[in-house]
Amino acid sequence: MGRQDRRLSRSRSCWPGSTLPATRRIRRRPVPLLPGGPIAFPDPNAADDEGLLAIGGDLSLARLLCAYDNGIFPWYDQGMPPLWWSPNPRAVLELEGLHVSRSLSRLLRQGRFTVTFNRDFEQVMRAAGDRDVGTWILPEMIDAYVALHREGHAHSFEVWDEGGELAGGLYGVQRGALV
Repeated sequence: MGRQDRRLSRSRSCWPGSTLPATRRIRRRPVPLLPGGPIAFPDPNAADDEGLLAIGGDLSLARLLCAYDNGIFPWYDQGMPPLWWSPNPRAVLELEGLHVSRSLSRLLRQGRFTVTFNRDFEQVMRAAGDRDVGTWILPEMIDAYVALHREGHAHSFEVWDEGGELAGGLYGVQRGALV
């Protein structure tokens, strides 16, 4: 059983149980969720081959926390209802496997950049979504994730240049511990 599958088998607090095996994917239509309706998702193992699980609902704090607790996240384009995804396997960044190249280490030692944690979460999100085409970081997503950040569930790392301008960053949602 993989890391995601172990996590999912223990955390089923906001959707009914399923008898689908953890490794089996079936192609089916996403389940519609109603905005403001019950905070519930189908079993993540029922997602289609690409990981699409459900469509609709809202980006409320409770729904986002329920989604992330179960390996589900929203990802959609402007003018569409929220699409909820649970790909298998999920990408996980593990610090033990982080490799910093010699050239990057040398650059960081020069002191030309400053790295901070949770200094400007919203600016990192806005910068990530600042594209002419191809962004899913819509204004309502920024508002929802900033709310997650205010409640202590989302975090950011920021990289600032010598002039104090944001040069880069990374944001993410933290739920529980990695097993």
